[in-house]
This record gives sequence, C-alpha cells and structure tokens, in this order.
Amino acid sequence: MKVIFSPTRTPSFNLAAEEFLLSESRVEMVFLYVNDPCVIIGSNQSVENEVDMDFCTLNKIEIIRRLSGGGSVFHDRGNLNYCFIHDKNPDKSSLSTDFLILVIQSLHSMQIPCEIGKRKDLWLNGFKISGTASHVSNVRELHHGTLLYNTDLEKLQNALIPQVSKPLKRATLSVPSPVNNIRTFLVEKAEYAPSESAFYQLFSQKILDYYQMNELSEFSIIEKKQINNIQLQKYVRKEWNRKM
Repeated sequence: MKVIFSPTRTPSFNLAAEEFLLSESRVEMVFLYVNDPCVIIGSNQSVENEVDMDFCTLNKIEIIRRLSGGGSVFHDRGNLNYCFIHDKNPDKSSLSTDFLILVIQSLHSMQIPCEIGKRKDLWLNGFKISGTASHVSNVRELHHGTLLYNTDLEKLQNALIPQVSKPLKRATLSVPSPVNNIRTFLVEKAEYAPSESAFYQLFSQKILDYYQMNELSEFSIIEKKQINNIQLQKYVRKEWNRKM
C-alpha cells in the first residue's frame, strides 16, 4: 500500500499518473492531487456537449479527457481529488461503493456529515460535493472522485455550459446537480473551517491513519519519467482531448 500526494498541480501529469498507477503498477494505491483550473471530461464525452470552450480559453482553463467514463467536472485549487487503485477482487463487484467508505469516514471525523448518493457520489446538506468515476481493466480497477472544498463555483458553472444546442447523440451526457463547497457548509454551521492547504493535510492524514502509515510516499525519478511519457503521448495531445 502506498499513499501519494502529487507533487504538481498540472492536470495532464496527474491524469497520466493515474493511468501509470493503474497499468504499470501492481501496488495498492491512494493517489491524492490538486489541479490548476481545468475541465476534465469523461472518456466517452464530447467537448462541445459539455464545455464553453471560449470561456475556458479566456480564463486559461484547460480541457482534458480522462481515462474513466462518467460526467464532466471542474477542478481548481479549491478541489481535492482522490483516487483508489488496486487489483480486482473476484469476491467483490467493481461497481461497489466500498471505496467511498474511507472518504466518508474521514469527512465525518471532520464534522462533515456527507452521504452516498444514487450515482456513487457524495451529498452534503442537499448539495453534491463529490462526483466519482471508475475504470476497470482485466486485472486492476481505478475509482476516483472530487471533493469541492473551496472551489470557484461561478467559474465551475460558466465552464460547464455546452456550446451546442442539440447534443451529439453518440456521446455520454453529464447529469447536472446542485453543488456547494464543503467549506461553505462548515462556515454556516460555525464549525472549524480550515484553509485549503490545511484541509488537504488533514484529509491526507486521515488516509494515512487508516492504513497505519507514518508518511506519504513519493514518485521515484524513474516513475516520474514514465508518467511524463504517458503525459506527452496522450494527455497533452489534441487527438486525445478532442477525439469526439
């Protein structure tokens, strides 16, 4: 078991790291990361169906396609991403929500009483705070999600506006939901509402405590080079990000 907090906020690197950890490693992993502003679309989605590209260009918001399915999400430095990667268990369905149990336990211990929704997402006080998606290979599975802690919700709403009035039928469409920030909830409830960096540290420590680990792991120099190769060959390329 390893728990790694990404050393970079570059979205294409972090998505490449997820693919590397899924396909090139057999170690059970928890990968945590924070991205600079970007829209991450599902593997079977059309950019035109999901994103206001003019707004994203004007605001320097990258648009990148991920490996997993599901709907489009907005990331910025107020959003923490979690990713669980492990070998498939023949006694457990890959569609299980078990990977969310640790996330919920960690948040509950911070006075954040979230619940699992119908789409393997997390809800807090009537608002969605975390969407999830999965990718399953022959021997491994990846489950990842977002945590809206202090995201710019105005940019989120403006970025995730389709450019087409009639969606492309062949592409998977996102399901809109009302969203809110965890920090807003904590402030309104007069609970301790840490800074973004403090929240990320607290959450990381909860994960480490669960696995009885003393510290976070890091990517080796060789692993970073391998991740960079995947990044350059796939996640920065227009052919991948605009394939529909």
